[in-house]
Amino acid sequence: MRGLIICISLIASIVLGAFPPMALTKSGLLSECFIDSNCVRVEKHFHNSEEVYLKLVYLASSLPRVSVINNKDNYWHGVVKSFIFRFPDDLEILHIPSRNIIQVRSASRIGLGDLGVNQKRINKLFSQV
Repeated sequence: MRGLIICISLIASIVLGAFPPMALTKSGLLSECFIDSNCVRVEKHFHNSEEVYLKLVYLASSLPRVSVINNKDNYWHGVVKSFIFRFPDDLEILHIPSRNIIQVRSASRIGLGDLGVNQKRINKLFSQV
């Protein structure tokens, strides 16, 4: 019974946003989306990946209501709050120079759905590079 209560508490905390997402996996990549309805993770290859990464970081840092959490070692992490209710979404950008790959992950901390906000955010960022 105690184990079930702990498990339910952990799941509720994750869904309700008590824990921020893991930044990087042990293999050095952005973590996969745990809930597909409120998270998007995209990986793209670029010949000029350094230039694209710097541009994405600039654009992400310029988003309205963004707070930068981390910006070092080819990794950028910010929290973007929604306009009306100030719901926090984690936005992460990772540059893997050895493979010329950029990963971008946008995930809502609260709720099971995001009304397509995270996909739109990533699409908008990539459309501007």
